[in-house]
Amino acid sequence: MKKLLTTALLTSGLLAAPAMAKLSVNVGAIHVNPDSSASPLSLDGTGVTVDSNTQLGITFDYALNDNWVVELVAATPFSHDINGSGGLNGVAIGSTKHLPPSLFAQYHFGSADSQFRPFVGLGANYTIFFSEEVDSELKAALGTDDVELKLDDSFGLAAQVGANYSINDKWGIHVMASYIDINTDAEVWANGQKAVTSDVAIDPFVFMLGAKYKF
Repeated sequence: MKKLLTTALLTSGLLAAPAMAKLSVNVGAIHVNPDSSASPLSLDGTGVTVDSNTQLGITFDYALNDNWVVELVAATPFSHDINGSGGLNGVAIGSTKHLPPSLFAQYHFGSADSQFRPFVGLGANYTIFFSEEVDSELKAALGTDDVELKLDDSFGLAAQVGANYSINDKWGIHVMASYIDINTDAEVWANGQKAVTSDVAIDPFVFMLGAKYKF
């Protein structure tokens, strides 16, 4: 909760930035491709994997000067199916939704009036997991319908590269790729007792292609 409050305060500070800061909004498709790995759930090497998902992405850019920009990356909730590996290979574990807002400090190369401007960024991410659901296949494997899946929220670093291409004074094209450090503790509860736990490193690559509008 403390980390979430810190992220909210940082965001509020950006929204209260001086009027001299230039605002632009990027809207488009954002794709999360987890490079997921997990510690074994048990001695037989059982683990979990997480699939990819695409949603509507919205990012807000605040130009502090000609080269430095602060960007807040947001999106509609991502949905992921979670599947077993090792001893549970081929078994559907369940699904989850998450929101992974990220805050970046970006350096934009070239001059402010350049038509094509590549950039690099470094920042932080806070991922909130919710709406975890258990698949019937896992319930059958555990021999009970009283099964719960829980994923802890995550806080980690993020890195980014991308570019903006100006079509005119207001409109442009925005592309970016990010790598985010997302780690969560996954717990499966059966009949009120903790059945298995696993440290899951989701660590997704995030790609976005969108339209840019400058205010």
